[in-house]
Parts: sequence; structure tokens; C-alpha cells
Amino acid sequence: MTSTQPRSTGRKREPDRNLAVELVRATEAAAMASGRYLGRGDKNQVDAAAVDAMRPVLGTVAMRGVVVIGEGEKDEAPMLFNGEQVGDGTGPEVDIAVDPVDGTTLVAKALPDGLSVVALAERGKMFDPGPCFYMRKLVVPPAAASAIDPEAPVGEIIAAVGKALGRRTDDLTVAVLDRPRHEGLIESIRSVGAMIKFLPDGDVAGAIMAASEDTIDAGVDLLFGIGGTPEGVIAAAALRCLGGAIFGRLHPRNDEERAAAIEQGYDLDRILTTTELCGGDDVFFAATGVTDGALLKGVRYGSERISTTSLSMRARSGTIRFIQTFHDPDRSSLVPPLG
Repeated sequence: MTSTQPRSTGRKREPDRNLAVELVRATEAAAMASGRYLGRGDKNQVDAAAVDAMRPVLGTVAMRGVVVIGEGEKDEAPMLFNGEQVGDGTGPEVDIAVDPVDGTTLVAKALPDGLSVVALAERGKMFDPGPCFYMRKLVVPPAAASAIDPEAPVGEIIAAVGKALGRRTDDLTVAVLDRPRHEGLIESIRSVGAMIKFLPDGDVAGAIMAASEDTIDAGVDLLFGIGGTPEGVIAAAALRCLGGAIFGRLHPRNDEERAAAIEQGYDLDRILTTTELCGGDDVFFAATGVTDGALLKGVRYGSERISTTSLSMRARSGTIRFIQTFHDPDRSSLVPPLG
């Protein structure tokens, strides 16, 4: 008897390019919802609004996704928690990293560079931070990606980046999170004459600015410092699309976290590269500005339209798109009702 059933090719279904647009819809929804709380001083309110708006949109996307980088474990976050399955149950199997608002404090205080971000990669290709909340990071532009030794002293790294870019050390600008823990790092940067752009929060934007040498005129040439490991993975996804490189080393906050990481098999001395943090060929990244910044404009609430500015990138094609969208609050399903 001859079977009439279709034969399986055994091929894994690849992510469709339309995923880039669908991810932008998710970040737009989160940005418009959280932007309503601009300057009100409550970062938890900002985050909750973004999560509530982003989750339903991700649920409509044709993918079988698992949140690898999210809002925490299930008992800590009701939605977009680590391990949660998202998507409509069809399409490719993917890892997802979400930060409904990278820089909740920025939005709460109406400071620059608050973003809503989502990244996607093939299943099993995103680094799981485990118990390690922090990571030492170095981000450099494409021209310097293979020209530096990430374990060299700070001054030597800055000099190598300057040589790769054909510029003097004192013409370079280094992005650094403005934190007391970076006091020694700041002294090292200043000692070689480089300028510093202090980031009050949200180093995903800083990493993108540092890597976008020929794409975004952000006035930043590299990034140093200790920041969130989840944000490092999201930044790696962006860099897979942009070029440039991130080098990270896990940085436990205390002895308990260190012991937990070692017990789970993490090598705390290892330098993690861009592809180790986010591998595979099918990587997508989307971001929408919540507040104005060097990277993207923030949300604008007009009398008849709400405008958003977004960044959409895909690693396989190397495509980078800036998207300005005008939303009709009475007709768009992405615009949440006023509470």
C-alpha cells in the first residue's frame, strides 16, 4: 500500500525574516505602555507596564520560543520569566532574550537611552547566565574586534582600539556605567587621555553605540565595566547583527554566588566571546526607544498619533533598519488603553 502522507525532510525549520518585524511590534507595544510613566519615579511601574504590553504580542508570533533571558524565575515574575514558553506554537524553535525596558530607572527619571529590547536565536544558542548576575564586559567596534587582547591592561586595550581605528587615544570615548565599583577603571581610562561617557543605567544601548562604528553616530568607541550578565547576552545578539565584539567574564557578587556557579559547572576565569554568548546564524534583534537617546528617539504622544522609533537587525543578512512608526491609538492593537 502506498502512503499518501507527506514525507518529513528531517530539516529544521529556519526562522523567517518576518520575525524581525514581529519583534519590533513587541518592543513598540512595550515602549508605548512604559513611556506613559516617564518621569514619575516608579521604575517598577515602568517595568510592569512594559511586560504587560509585550507578552501578548510575543504570544502571536509564529515561533516556539523559550525565554532564556527574562524577568527572573517563575516565582518571581508572572510573565516573561526564565523558561516560559512563548509564541503561537508554530514555526521555528528559538531562544528568546527580553528586556521590556532596559533602563527602568532611566524612564522613571526621564533620562536618556531607555529602550525596550528583544533578541532571538536558534534553540540552544543563547548563553544561560545561571546564578551569575554580573559580568565584566568589553565591547569594541568591528575594526578592532580581532586587534585587541581582552586580558590586556585597560590602557593597552584603548591604545589598540585607537590604532585599529586610525585615531589618537585622546580622541576616543569610552562608555562606562556610572557606578562606585568602576572607580579604578575610570582612573585607568583617564590616565591614557581617553574621554568617558558615563551611562546612568542600561548598558545594552552603550554596547550597541560602541559597536556601531559606521552605522550610528553615537560618539562612543568602546565600552568597559561590570554590568548585568543578561544584558551582556542581549548585547551579544545585537553585535552578531552589527559586527564588533563583546568579551565577557562572569563576576559573582559574593562567595555564595561564586560557589553556586562553580557547582553548576561555570568557568569563572573563562573569557566568553560574542558567539559563545549568542551563537547560530539566525539571530534577530529589535529595540524601540522609550526615552530620547543617542541611539533612538523616545516615544512621542501626539494629539492623534503616537510615534515610535525602532531598530531592527538580522545577523544572517546583516540588515540594519531604523523604523519610524505612527500608531493610531483608537485602532492599533499595540496601544494599551489608558489606565
